[in-house]
Amino acid sequence: MREGDAEGRLVRPFALTGGRTRPSRADFTLITTVTAVHPPPERAARGQPEHARILRLCAEPVAVAELAALLDLPVSVVVILLCDLLEDGRITARAPHAVSHTTADLDLLRKVREGLGRL
Repeated sequence: MREGDAEGRLVRPFALTGGRTRPSRADFTLITTVTAVHPPPERAARGQPEHARILRLCAEPVAVAELAALLDLPVSVVVILLCDLLEDGRITARAPHAVSHTTADLDLLRKVREGLGRL
């Protein structure tokens, strides 16, 4: 937290989550990609301004860590708010693709290294 942040923030982070300290889901990571659903579902949106800000920022895919930085909120708070939006059907969340460690990848890296060595 930067100097002066505590005095400048009108609402404490725990108030944004209604006092909740744990997300309702455990599948969000720092690199989970979040995107707003367009068009939004017919259900009523949650009324907090932070939910609306998240939806605006998620018009294009954005990582949870980047979203927290843009909102200037702790990641834990952002994840709880994202869980609200996911349960309402307002966003989609995509886990990062697993990195495969195959022989082909190692062969490619060796060829690149050899090519660089010849330069």
